[in-house]
Amino acid sequence: MSGIGNINYKKDVKLRKHYLKKLENSTRFLLGDEAAAYGALYAGCDFFAGYPITPASEIAEVMAKELPRVDGYFVQMEDEISSISAVIGAVWAGGKAMTATSGPGFSLMQENLGYAIMTETPCVIINVQRSGPSTGQATKPAQGDVLQARWGTHGDHEIIAFSPASVQESFTLTIDAFNAAEKYRTPVILLMDGEIGHLRENITFPPVEDVLLKERRIGEPGTLPFGGEAIPPMSTFGQGRFVHVTGSTHKANGMRDVSTESVHRELVTRLCGKINNAREELSRVEEDYVDGARVGVLAYGATARPAKGAVIEARKRGCAVDMLRLITLWPFPEEAVKEFANRVDRIFVPEMNLGQISREVERFTSKPVIPVSKIGGVIHTVDEILEQVIGK
Repeated sequence: MSGIGNINYKKDVKLRKHYLKKLENSTRFLLGDEAAAYGALYAGCDFFAGYPITPASEIAEVMAKELPRVDGYFVQMEDEISSISAVIGAVWAGGKAMTATSGPGFSLMQENLGYAIMTETPCVIINVQRSGPSTGQATKPAQGDVLQARWGTHGDHEIIAFSPASVQESFTLTIDAFNAAEKYRTPVILLMDGEIGHLRENITFPPVEDVLLKERRIGEPGTLPFGGEAIPPMSTFGQGRFVHVTGSTHKANGMRDVSTESVHRELVTRLCGKINNAREELSRVEEDYVDGARVGVLAYGATARPAKGAVIEARKRGCAVDMLRLITLWPFPEEAVKEFANRVDRIFVPEMNLGQISREVERFTSKPVIPVSKIGGVIHTVDEILEQVIGK
């Protein structure tokens, strides 16, 4: 990992910007997967480790082609466990790192996702969801990993997860995921789905200078690497400091202490608090409200597209309908959902699973929450959602 350390960082940035200048202000017809990969390059990603899996493989293909051009590193690993392990190692060597996978691979990553949370390792994991459980329908889209993203790894923890609904948003939210990872020193999940990943749309690349990046905060000698403040600065291997990086319960200096109740409580409470306390800052939604609406539609990801169509058609037919699209899934945008629920008498939640987000919505309202579930690898149609919203 000698080429990934901070000693090489300024050269990497210069080369990356020079290469990306060739893209800025251009429009391309890309897959959502490809757009996410270019978003990672704009965000400064210089290391990718992954294993091929449908429908996420195009992310790895773009990174394999483009990373060497910006003095970055691409490694195809033997499986998803080693992929996220390599990403964690690259971050501690000074890199900005990412992996991408789908359902079965995401399952394999859960233990090391917990390790990254416990060691406060900023990285990005893209999950392009496909139909499951197990191998399921390997080439078909789904949204069945929503609760796994939140609760898949064991123990008390918080997580950040964004959900794009377009190719352009796949690009911008990947940048946002890297920025959130660095700001909160935590792994961040881009929870795509196979429909968005394999959707092809125009994307316009912004000027490089217009993209604001959150750079990693490196601690001075003597700074506590795992405490002392809500989000402590990192250390990097090769700086000449001794830092113990362990997934076991540890003190603020990184040394293990697996028997003292107060050490564990203070550590895990801080890890949860740094995200939970920023819930409103992290919460991103798209509101489309009209006067007099008594019916609401809440959706996210690919399902938000036919949901939007159903809302437009319902309004044409004289039915006032509100819509709320979740962009941030975790931490759950509680206040926005409560406000939405207060506006209407009932809420319809279309999603490509058997009601994962609808269960979460039920926690924050006493109004009826009606799942509009569809599984089997085929996205909702506008008419299917419309029929539920306004009746036959």
